[in-house]
Amino acid sequence: MATKIRLQRGGRKGYAFYRIVVADSRAPRDGKFTEKIGTYNPNTNPATVDLNFERALYWVETGAQPTDTTRNILKSEGVYMMKHLRGGVKKGAFDEATAQSKFDAWKENKVKGFDKIREEEAKSKKDAKAQSLAAEKKVNEEIAKKVAEKKAAAAAEKAEAEAAAAEPAAEEAPAEA
Repeated sequence: MATKIRLQRGGRKGYAFYRIVVADSRAPRDGKFTEKIGTYNPNTNPATVDLNFERALYWVETGAQPTDTTRNILKSEGVYMMKHLRGGVKKGAFDEATAQSKFDAWKENKVKGFDKIREEEAKSKKDAKAQSLAAEKKVNEEIAKKVAEKKAAAAAEKAEAEAAAAEPAAEEAPAEA
């Protein structure tokens, strides 16, 4: 039986969510599977992968063929890196502890990269929010300035009208005297 490691679609329309499964190569995409080894959510940035690393490594070492997308996911999670390092241990190039330390260093570097991406995204969101707030303050100041000008113009007109009304009354008072 030829086994494949592939994605099984789930989630709602327009919001895909995948299970990473090991299945017979003849089974349909969303059909019967042998084992579920993880999940993949492409809707987050960066994409979220929850993988049972040991089982994925076991299946890759026993000859299960991943699809292209699944192979990329397994590479990014380090399954193929560990397979490569275990091959070096079997050949006698280095021991198990060295292989594990190399893998840990690789994984730590990868995590730093993801953290950097998350920080940059958070910073860009914060900057965009600050820019929109500044633009909104500027618009509000302009509106307040226009309102103040209208109120000043209305007050000036009212003062002129009162002055005009007071002038004829002042002229009539001396005429009577």
